[in-house]
Amino acid sequence: MHAYVNPILDLIKHGKFDPTDIITHKLSLQDGEYAYKIFDKKEDNCIKVILKP
Repeated sequence: MHAYVNPILDLIKHGKFDPTDIITHKLSLQDGEYAYKIFDKKEDNCIKVILKP
């Protein structure tokens, strides 16, 4: 994972990659346990979860 961080950040900075494209779920912090479950098991086509307060 660490080897990919800087190259990915460079792509984002230069507008060549939009990281919001991989967000599949936006859930409340209270749904954190559920969010982790669906991410871990790749359920409901989950790629990336954003938790909001």
